[in-house]
Amino acid sequence: MKSRGGGGNRISTKWIPIFCISFFLLGILISNRMWSPPESSGQFVSRARREQELRMVSEDCDSKKKPEDDKNVLKQVHKTHEAIQLDRSLDKSIESLQMELAASRSAMELGNGSGNQKARKKMFMVMGINTAFSSRKRRDSVRETWMPQGEKLLQLEREKGIVVRFMIGHSATSNSILDRAIDSEDAQHKDFLRLEHVEGYHELSAKTKTFFSTAVAMWDADFYIKVDDDVHVNLGMLATTLARHRSKPRVYIGCMKSGPVLSSKNVKYHEPEYWKFGEEGNKYFRHATGQIYALSRDLATYISINQPILHKYANEDVSLGAWFIGLEVEHIDDRNMCCGTPPDCEWKAQAGNVCIASFDWSCSGICKSVEKIKDVHRRCGEGDAAVWDALI
Repeated sequence: MKSRGGGGNRISTKWIPIFCISFFLLGILISNRMWSPPESSGQFVSRARREQELRMVSEDCDSKKKPEDDKNVLKQVHKTHEAIQLDRSLDKSIESLQMELAASRSAMELGNGSGNQKARKKMFMVMGINTAFSSRKRRDSVRETWMPQGEKLLQLEREKGIVVRFMIGHSATSNSILDRAIDSEDAQHKDFLRLEHVEGYHELSAKTKTFFSTAVAMWDADFYIKVDDDVHVNLGMLATTLARHRSKPRVYIGCMKSGPVLSSKNVKYHEPEYWKFGEEGNKYFRHATGQIYALSRDLATYISINQPILHKYANEDVSLGAWFIGLEVEHIDDRNMCCGTPPDCEWKAQAGNVCIASFDWSCSGICKSVEKIKDVHRRCGEGDAAVWDALI
């Protein structure tokens, strides 16, 4: 007897294992997608904390980015700049005070420490005209041309702050006839600056040191000038030129040159210490020619302070240049301080470029200056009113 269901509706037994395996694999696949291993509680807290910190930093940055922030930064930069400028100003003030103290000490030493020396007078410039016992005629020729005399000389000091003096030391013999002659001349003209120095041609470097030390001790000037007594000078043009450099701390002004170092003993400007300047044929370092040059206050004070240890070479202008060669000094080469005598200075005057100083290079001064300086003054002089009109 046959069953009612019929054999056609039954599932073949051979498919049963296949279905089982398929359902098993499907279950594994679904389990992997639906269930991932849970993170540990520590990792979850750490991630949440990092996200919170990032949000806080972001919110803090956003809250600080305000329009006034840029202004605050600029203010801070400005304050820093002001602090730097103040520091520099203080440095300059301290340097100036140190120079003043050194100058005061120099003045006390010059007064033998008596303590009753007069306070230094404030001046614009102090000029020392280098002269010798035998140069009376040269001095008179200068007085008759470019150097004011008598009351005008004193007025020049009071109104313009310009001091002009012939500078001279004393003879090797105390109270000699030479010294008495200068005393008499000074009593008549009152235009000398007497130095504690024994006169002699080969002592010009020492005389220069003594002049600057003495001048610094007596006057508090912006500039100190040395000039020879056979040079023609236009004081107004000199004052106007120096006024342009008044704000500079250390200036050395003149006609800069660099001549050969002369090792031969039979020449005028023989340099006994030629070996210090290198091989034979070398030239000197750049320095101002000795006929006329100007120093600012700091440099003159430097000479005054260090006078005992400043080395003297045979030539005065070389010595001066050597004292400054290792310092922070501005060398100003002004060719108006070394014009030639007429027609050179005359042509320049006619062109409106009045010379500061005129002389002949061949003579290291005006050749036969006693006879010629009046002609130079007539043709190259700036006029008597120029120095009074100078803007200083």
